[in-house]
This record gives sequence, structure tokens and C-alpha cells, in this order.
Amino acid sequence: LLFPVSNLCGKCRPRDTDLLQPSLNFLYWSLHQTTPCSQQRAVAVLLSNVSLLELLQKVLECTWLWSPPSGPAYLSSEDALLCSGWLLVASLLLYQHRYNTEVHQTLSLDLTQVLNAVIFRNKKPVLLLVSIMQFLRAALRQNFSSSLLVIIGQNTVQSATQPQPSSLQDAALHPLATQQVFSLVVSLQNLLVHKDLLLSQAVVACLETLMEYLYVKNQDVALHVASQPWHRFLLFTLLSGGQKSFLQPEVLRLMTLFVRYQSSNIISQKEISQIVQEAAEANLAELPEATSYALHLFLCQV
Repeated sequence: LLFPVSNLCGKCRPRDTDLLQPSLNFLYWSLHQTTPCSQQRAVAVLLSNVSLLELLQKVLECTWLWSPPSGPAYLSSEDALLCSGWLLVASLLLYQHRYNTEVHQTLSLDLTQVLNAVIFRNKKPVLLLVSIMQFLRAALRQNFSSSLLVIIGQNTVQSATQPQPSSLQDAALHPLATQQVFSLVVSLQNLLVHKDLLLSQAVVACLETLMEYLYVKNQDVALHVASQPWHRFLLFTLLSGGQKSFLQPEVLRLMTLFVRYQSSNIISQKEISQIVQEAAEANLAELPEATSYALHLFLCQV
């Protein structure tokens, strides 16, 4: 079925949402729900289809061209297609790298536009934000060096007679700029305050991947980002209201992040003791799977 469905997609236009959206969903699940052996063949089939990749290029570009919906909670058919497109491309990036599959057609994206979609949001629905963050995570994990992806509009360091300190940092973080990193971190923090479960999971995962990228590129910048006082205020905000327990998946994963990067001004020995105490008093068998997994990561990191 991959052959006829992918060929059908290649003959469509981005406006053919009724046909494209379920077709892209089928391709996405075909990648994720099959055996590793079949998965490798499925990736090869999709990446050899030039028409499909050209169609995906056009779909992603519609993210910046189509008008925003009436509100962030409203998911139009166009937004649903964009979600499917971003998720499929993120998966293709992941599996192309895993299997070193030959690429017959590259995808070009402006990194600034991708980052601004998260930083400024512009009434984008939660599901579309999550899908774009999935793509961003896949690109970060590959240091923006995938043979499938061409980053355009990259930040270049100008060779001035007296280079600014930020220029040296930008060179280390290339193709990201230092200011983009800080803007992205602040925006991710703001999205966490919404306390939407799906959004929180995606945001924390994106923060984890971003921190790993920064730590490899420039440890000083990574540690500086991890120790920002705003993180502590964010934790207090997440713990406010009805759920004061530290045993919330997003809180545990954030705490793990701060322990990993030694942010003692964000998480103290007292908070670590409180988490361990809550875990000791909880019925571990009744904890949700996401909480159990996050607690496991936290204790291993400690």
C-alpha cells in the first residue's frame, strides 16, 4: 500500500486536504507500526519518491502562508494537514538517519521561521505546535546535519574588526543564534504554564533535546541557560493550584534536567529530599506509566 498511497500523495496539491491528511497519516503510522525490517524498507520507499517529498516541501511551506484559525483551540482541516506533514517529516528525519537511507530529494526549511512558529505562536493550535516541536527535536538530535534537510537562512558570523562576544557564541551554536536560544527557552517555559498535558510533554522533551545540543556545542551557554532564575519561578508555578505534588511527569523531568546540569540555584537538596520522600510514601504500583518513567529517570540522575 505504501507505493500507491505515496504516489497518490505526490499527485496532490496542498489544498487537497481531504485526501492528503488521511494519506499522510497512513504513511506516518506505516513507519511507526511495523517491524524494524519492514520499517527500513518503508523509509527507502518514501525517500525514493521525489513527488512525495516535493509535496511535503509545499505542505510545510503552507505553515507560514495559510491564515491562522479563529483561536488556538480551533483545528481546521488545513491545520490537521500541517500536523500530519510535520510529524511525517520528523519521522523521516529520524529513520533516514537511523538506517542511513539514500535521499533522492532534499527538503529546504528556514530555521528562523521554524523557531518563530514556536517563539511567537500566533494563535497556532496546540497540536500544530507539538508537531513542529517534534520536527525541531529531530533536527536538533542530528545537529541540523541530516542529508534529507537543508537549512536555509542560517545565521552567519560577520568578520568585523572587533567581533562581539555573542558572535563567538553564535559560531559555536551554529546554525542557532544565542538570542534565538534564549527566546526559544523563554517561550517553552511560557507554554509549560498552560498546563496542557500533551503540550507539556512536548515542551519538556524539546527542552531536554535543546539542552543536550547546547551542552555539546558550548557547555558555558548550556549551563547558563539551565541556571536562569526564571526556571525556579516556573517550578513554583507548575506546583501551584490543586496539584502540589512533585510527582508530576513534567515536574520530575524538569527537575531531572536541572540536576543533570548542576543547577543548584534552581533545585536544592531540600527539593530532592522532598521528591524522594513523596516517592517513598506513594503507592508505586498505582502511579501512571509516564510518572513512573519520569521518576526512574530522576532517581538515576540523582
